Amino acid sequence: MAQPQPTVTPQLAEPKFGFNDYAERLNGRAAMVGFLLALAIEAATGQGLLAWLGLM
Repeated sequence: MAQPQPTVTPQLAEPKFGFNDYAERLNGRAAMVGFLLALAIEAATGQGLLAWLGLM
């Protein structure tokens, strides 16, 4: 026998900390900007990011 499905979805408050939509969107945008900056540094200097930072 199948269990009945709920008819009402609870309205939960968006969490202020942790994994919420705004934080995930912001992290994704920051990662994209960082990746583009790494590509720009590599194109401008002719060497990789680690070499440019003096780590290699």
